[in-house]
Amino acid sequence: MRILLAEDDSVLADGLTRSLRQSGYAIDCVKNGQDADTALSTQEFDLLILDLGLPKLSGLEVLRRLRARASLLPVLILTAADSVEQRVEGLDLGADDYMAKPFALSELEARVRALTRRGAGGGSTVVRHGPLVYDQVGRSAYINDQMLDLSARELGLLEVLLARTGRLVSKEQLVDHLCEWGEEVSNNAIEVYVHRLRKKIEIGGVRIATVRGLGYCLEKFAEPANGAPKQAAPAGNR
Repeated sequence: MRILLAEDDSVLADGLTRSLRQSGYAIDCVKNGQDADTALSTQEFDLLILDLGLPKLSGLEVLRRLRARASLLPVLILTAADSVEQRVEGLDLGADDYMAKPFALSELEARVRALTRRGAGGGSTVVRHGPLVYDQVGRSAYINDQMLDLSARELGLLEVLLARTGRLVSKEQLVDHLCEWGEEVSNNAIEVYVHRLRKKIEIGGVRIATVRGLGYCLEKFAEPANGAPKQAAPAGNR
C-alpha cells in the first residue's frame, strides 16, 4: 500500500512516516499543498493523509481539486482539535475520515487499515483470534461475544499485538505506537499495560508471552480437528 502524507509539521511527519513504514506501508511525504496536488495529479496512491493547514495551497483546496478530477482515493484529514468547521467542510468535500490533533498513533493506524482496505475493494474490518474478536473501526474487543472493558492504551496495545500475531514486539515498538503526540510512555508503563491486558484476555485462553529482555508476543491459536480453537505452543516465557 502506498500512502501520500501531506503534513508541514516536520516532527509529526517524521513520526508518522516511521510508524507507518514499520507497519509495512510505502510513504511519500510532502510539506505543502502545491506539492501534494502535483503528486496526486501525476502518481497513484492508495491513501492520502492530509493536513488541512498546509502552506502554498490549503488542504481543503487540495481535496477540492482531487475530487474535481473524479478521484475516489480515500482521504484521511488531520485537523486542529478546535477546527470543527474545517472538519465539516472537509467531509462535505469528500474526505472519508478525520482525526483531530493530538491523536494516538494506534488509532491513526487502525483508521489507515480500515481506509486502505475499503479503497482496495472492501473486506472485513474485524480481526479474529480464537475466541477474541476485534473491530478495527469501532475499536472494540470481545471474548465469547462479551465486550471487554479496555482503556485506549490497552486497545492500542492489543491492535499492535494482533497485527503481529506470533511475532515478537519489542517494548520500544510498543512505546512508539502507544504514545500520543506531546506525551511519553515509559517501558515500565508498557509492563503495566501488558499486565492489565493479559488479565482481561486470558479468561478466554488468549495468551501474551513475555520474551525476557526482548518484548512480547501474542501466541497463535491452532485449529484442532474438531474445529474448536486451541492455544498453540508458547512463543516464549510468560
